[in-house]
Formats: sequence, structure tokens, C-alpha cells
Amino acid sequence: MFNYKKTLIILALSVPSVVVADEFTKADLTQWESEFQTVVKQGRVAFTDPNLGTNGVVCAQCHPNAANTHPETYPKFQKQIGKVISLWEMVNWCLRNPLEGQPLAADDPKMTALVAYITSERKGVKLEAGKH
Repeated sequence: MFNYKKTLIILALSVPSVVVADEFTKADLTQWESEFQTVVKQGRVAFTDPNLGTNGVVCAQCHPNAANTHPETYPKFQKQIGKVISLWEMVNWCLRNPLEGQPLAADDPKMTALVAYITSERKGVKLEAGKH
């Protein structure tokens, strides 16, 4: 015999529940933007800091205003390294090679600042991972 009550319970349990994302207040968004811009400014300072390397070269000499860094295309294959890499790995390649400096850990605050600055300069550009 068909059990309506049992069928309704099974149907109710099989319907996906509605998930509501966190709601952000205007104050949240203002604070987060302020924090992000603080880190972007730190990245701009690092991008022009001759002490990032050992030979006096700064990132901005090859990439004024982070030009030609194309963060929106990472991860991608980099010929210089011979594999698919993330943006922070390319930053480290530049630190080691043109700047003759030491690499930074992916979670180093200075690396976060550099990546934040580089990506902020391309804000609004369509993401195209892997593109050359």
C-alpha cells in the first residue's frame, strides 16, 4: 500500500535547502576596501623599493604602474620557468633574476602586498587564466 506521509517526508528531504550567503553591511564593505587599499599602497611602495633586490633595480623599471604584468592571465605556462605557475611564483622569478634578490614565501605580507598592487592595477580586466 502507498504511504503518502512517508512519500512526502522523502520528497521534502530530497529537495535542496536554500542556502543564504552571508550578508555584508555597508560598514563591512567600507572596512574591507580600506584594508585592501592599505595593502595595495604597501605593494606600490615595495614595487618601487630598490632594497627588494641587491642591484638597485626596482619592479617599476620594467613594469611602470604594474604594466605588462597581466595578473588576470595567471596561472599560466611561463617559458622562463618551464611550467604552469601562479602570479606569486612569477614575482619570485623577477625577484631572483632581474632584481637579484631573495624570493618571498607565498604568504609573506610583502608578497601579498605586491600581488595586491599588481592585481589592483588591472581591476576590471576580464580574467583569462592561461592566456598569453
